Amino acid sequence: MEERETATTENEGMNINADADVPGNTHLSNPGGEDALGKMRAELEEQKDKYLRLFAEFDNFKRRNAKERIELIQTAGKDVIISLLEILDDCDRAEKQMEDSDDAAANKEGVLLVFNKLRNTLQSRGLKTMESVNTGFDVEKHEAITEIEVSEKQKGKVVDEIVKGYYLNDKLIRFAKVVVGK
Repeated sequence: MEERETATTENEGMNINADADVPGNTHLSNPGGEDALGKMRAELEEQKDKYLRLFAEFDNFKRRNAKERIELIQTAGKDVIISLLEILDDCDRAEKQMEDSDDAAANKEGVLLVFNKLRNTLQSRGLKTMESVNTGFDVEKHEAITEIEVSEKQKGKVVDEIVKGYYLNDKLIRFAKVVVGK
């Protein structure tokens, strides 16, 4: 019982609402006075200003980024087109030569040179031909046009390639259209 009496007297001596009756503006509801309120308002205005500037900067970034993206899309093929212009010039010369000459072998050889130059230019830009014939049919790379009866050894494999498939920098850009053995 003595322990209870000492705990009660200790609690009575401590009043947690002691400053509620103190007159003036320095009690808990207004700890810093008007000075602190002014500082808080100034800090709030500073933060608002920072927010508005950051928002405006981000908006400008989005506009600039969209503009750069449009320009990039419009000129993305510029390098490829420039490299193909030489081949177009060769085609024009070959056409002119075919009109003036009756030598079929020379014309054929000239056209083959132009084709090889085109292939080499596209390969230097990252274009690779997909090898499909005599490989297993893969729906991720091939588009089956038709199926034909074949020997047991060729079943499920690509027998013929109607349209070649291509990779650009190891990314599939066109499926190969193929004939599959069944």
